[in-house]
Amino acid sequence: MKVTGLALVPPPTAADLPKVTPELLASVLARYSRSNEGLAAILEKVDVNNPDASIDRILKFVDYGHASIGGLTGGLAIALDGVSMWLAWKIFELATMADGQESSTRYITMDAANLPAPEDIGIPADLAGRWRDVMAAAFAAYHAEYLRLDQLATAKPSLVRLPPDAKPAVVTRLRKNYALDRARYFIPFATRTNLGLVQSSRMWSVTVKHLDSLPQPEARAAAALIREELLKQSPRLMRHSTAENSYEEQAKQELAASLKLGLERLSMTPLDDEVWVKVDRDTPPWLPELQPVSEALRHRSNRYGHQGLATRRTRVTFAWNNMALAELRDLNRHRTGHRFTPLVQSGFYLPPEIKHSDHKDLLSSQMELTRELLRRGSPAYVYSLLLGAQTPFEHSTHADKFIYEAELRTGMGAHFRYAEHLSAALREFFHQMPAARSWVVEGTAEPE
Repeated sequence: MKVTGLALVPPPTAADLPKVTPELLASVLARYSRSNEGLAAILEKVDVNNPDASIDRILKFVDYGHASIGGLTGGLAIALDGVSMWLAWKIFELATMADGQESSTRYITMDAANLPAPEDIGIPADLAGRWRDVMAAAFAAYHAEYLRLDQLATAKPSLVRLPPDAKPAVVTRLRKNYALDRARYFIPFATRTNLGLVQSSRMWSVTVKHLDSLPQPEARAAAALIREELLKQSPRLMRHSTAENSYEEQAKQELAASLKLGLERLSMTPLDDEVWVKVDRDTPPWLPELQPVSEALRHRSNRYGHQGLATRRTRVTFAWNNMALAELRDLNRHRTGHRFTPLVQSGFYLPPEIKHSDHKDLLSSQMELTRELLRRGSPAYVYSLLLGAQTPFEHSTHADKFIYEAELRTGMGAHFRYAEHLSAALREFFHQMPAARSWVVEGTAEPE
């Protein structure tokens, strides 16, 4: 694992603007909110060559007693190389205010060399050999199915939904994506990936505190490395990012609940799709919503258009019983509202082109390894999962955000399984909010 902080510098066109460090920016703006001097007067106290002294002269904001000041640091960028897919998922779950990206499964090295050492992720020593064998078998299944599906798509181009008049390079890329996106359910959740995130010092401090309070050693190692990098840019605020009792206790309780549920529901049998949607349009009696849903939606030219109050004031909670980790990795990155999953294997998804029976031995071995880790109460059970593992997943937000996500995840180029999940949620949403049907654009996810 390698963590790198990226320091932003102004472009040449901003050469004449005042220069501030992240914490100096926070202290200047904090003082600005408690002063009628004006910004220029405050900046006169700034010595760009000695920002720490300038902060002390303006405002000792660590002792200012208001957490929001930490959000005034602007975006601090961190890149994490070589972390497990589980840790990348967890960081996105915790960093609800971050902008970020993770490496696509289409571009990651898929072999046993791209796994962390079992001792680094808390795999019990007596299970390390068994874990390596299961992971190696999973990668072998991935490569075998990719090769078979790629050959199948070459022999039967109609399987790939190609756009009209596609050029040869596009045909080749889409054919390979067809195979990659179906074989990926064999990828171990422990596989190393890379991610980059940008968020304020305040939110980084909370994220790192969460990581440092988790029972997985990989999370704590990442917390230490992220903190080390961010101390270079925001030393005062990042000193408050170490593990804390309330975080640790909640992590223990959540792990205990997942272990119990995991043992109760552990299965390699694929789960039939179920979706649950709750639309809540209640408003205070003294502040009703009078706008028709059609007026909230009809003025948009695309999914990025602004929506009206009729959808922005409507709460929506939606959940699936069987979200495969492959899809969870991406749907978990929708930042609005709250996302929740116990992260258990209630079933195992494979697309129709792949037979469960062809991989019975692998899936049975993987499931029994997971069972043993769950039985021992090991937080390392997450590293025994493959991306086909199906888990319940719930997201609560507002209707405008749900509509954006549904249009995005069924739109052009969306993964076929995303589209299935979101189309099912849309059908139930329309049942409860029929006036939205004419104005929400459900896509077909073409091309592949």
